[in-house]
Parts: sequence; C-alpha cells; structure tokens
Amino acid sequence: MKLGLHKEGNNVIPVFFILITALMYGLHYIIPFEGVGMYALIILDLAGFIFFGLVVFFFRYPIFDVKKDAKQFISPADGEIVVVEKVMETEYYNEERMQVSIFMSPFNTHMNRYPISGKLKYFKYHPGKFLVAWHPKSSTLNERTSFVVENETTGLLFRQIAGAVARRIRWYDNEGDNVTQGDQLGFIKFGSRVDLYLPLDAKVNVKLKQQVRAGKDIIAQLK
Repeated sequence: MKLGLHKEGNNVIPVFFILITALMYGLHYIIPFEGVGMYALIILDLAGFIFFGLVVFFFRYPIFDVKKDAKQFISPADGEIVVVEKVMETEYYNEERMQVSIFMSPFNTHMNRYPISGKLKYFKYHPGKFLVAWHPKSSTLNERTSFVVENETTGLLFRQIAGAVARRIRWYDNEGDNVTQGDQLGFIKFGSRVDLYLPLDAKVNVKLKQQVRAGKDIIAQLK
C-alpha cells in the first residue's frame, strides 16, 4: 500500500507553508539569535516544522485496490465506531434502519469512499451548525451532505457530517451518477463524522469503539 497527498491539500498546504515561513522569518528578525533568544528561536522553529508536518500528514491518503463485493457494505471512512443502533430514518426512506456512525479524529485520513456500487439516487447538501461530531444531534443539526446509493440488490443512505473544527465538506458526484464501491466520494477537512443508515436485513459486523479503515473493513453484509 502506498501513501499519496490528496488533491484537497493542493491549496491548503502551500498557504500554510507561506504563513509559517513568514512567521518564522519575522521572529528571526525580531528576536536576537543569542542567549535565551537563540533557544527560543530553536523551539519556535521546531514547533513550526512540526505543525507544518501535521498539516501535510492530514492530507495523506492510502492508495490500494479495494476488494469489491455486492453483498458487503465497506467502511466509507477511517475512524472509530461511535453509534450502532436501530433508528427511524426520516429524510429519504421513512422507515427503521440500522445506524452506524464513524467518528474521524484529526489524525485519521479524511477521504471518504462509497460503501456500495450503484446509482446515486438522491443527494442533498444541508447547511447547519458545527456541534462536536460525536454529539448525538450532529446527524440532524450540523452542516452535512446526504447520499442515497441503490443497486439491484440493496441501498442505503449515508451522510458526511461537519464537526466543531471541520467546516468544509467536499463531494465529487451528482445525483443520477453511477458510482463504484470503494471510489472516492468526497473529503471532510479537520475532524468529522460519517453516518450510514443500513437496511435491517444487513448483518452489522462492527461494534462500539472499534477502529475501522475506509475501503478495507466491512461494516455490514447482506444475509
């Protein structure tokens, strides 16, 4: 497996590089490089280098071939399972569904993948609040996108949800497009969450606090 830099970082990374370089240059101009000032500058330079490294690290993403299976719902995100429960889904299906939610910390990769192949039957962007992503009401109150993908066998609704820090959601396809299991569906910047609303005839394979990886771990499978 290889690591690449996601295209969403193409504009962000150079901006941070310029800002950090300018800040470091200014500090070197103001603080004399001698005595206590020398040690302060060394620490500040190191902090700036580490911070820039974390920005680059955030936009990494793994490159690998996704194993496709029409009877499986693969994880759309890296992160921790924070919800596994039966709920009433009211945006599209208006029926009971099994909700599985994945919280992505700033240290997880934030590229999202399609859980199944099929047609993108429904898409909607919802402006909203920026509650912490693990808050139970973030699924319905936060800024979010909703996707419904269906094929000949099954279908599901899933959401990208912004968090307290993540305030920019990206998506790459439009309603009516045919999408492929494991392909990129979008990106959420700096901490967020993905909710899946699975059909009740799917057997859930994950449990609370379990770590999952996008495109690799199986969230559920058809019985």
